[in-house]
Amino acid sequence: MSDALLEVEDLRVAFPVGGREIRAVDGISYAVEPGRTLAIIGESGSGKTVGCRAIMGLLPVGTAIGGSARLRGTEMIGLSDSELRKHRGQEMAMIFQDPARSLNPTMRAGVQVTEAITTHRKVGKKEAYAQAVELLRLVRIPAPERRFHEYPHHDRDGARLPPEAADRR
Repeated sequence: MSDALLEVEDLRVAFPVGGREIRAVDGISYAVEPGRTLAIIGESGSGKTVGCRAIMGLLPVGTAIGGSARLRGTEMIGLSDSELRKHRGQEMAMIFQDPARSLNPTMRAGVQVTEAITTHRKVGKKEAYAQAVELLRLVRIPAPERRFHEYPHHDRDGARLPPEAADRR
């Protein structure tokens, strides 16, 4: 057994379109070792996001997924959604290409972070708040206790950003 945290071998993903299959990922293999960083780079549309979504079980029903993706020795390809949920947020997570648009603009930032915490951990509201503020601090969000209560589109001073400025963040 490998020491890799994540070991992907011959990952293949194809989408059914109009009676045929469109290959989005065609045989990618890699390993992520403990304490190391792996960057997956490529042209837009080359399958980077699709490959990661396949490992996380975030592709539409009917998508053909082949190969292997072992997270700490556990095969992820073919797990049920309920089994995958046990790993998401605890052992694996995905930051999408445009994280600024990943938060719901109608909900305060802290509510969204604590929702993720309480979904994956058995903690009360006070502990979830403390963990959320600590996470905001770890990613260098200024004044995390204040920002917890603000909307994602607010600037550092709590003022609402104009839409074009929010898009540039």
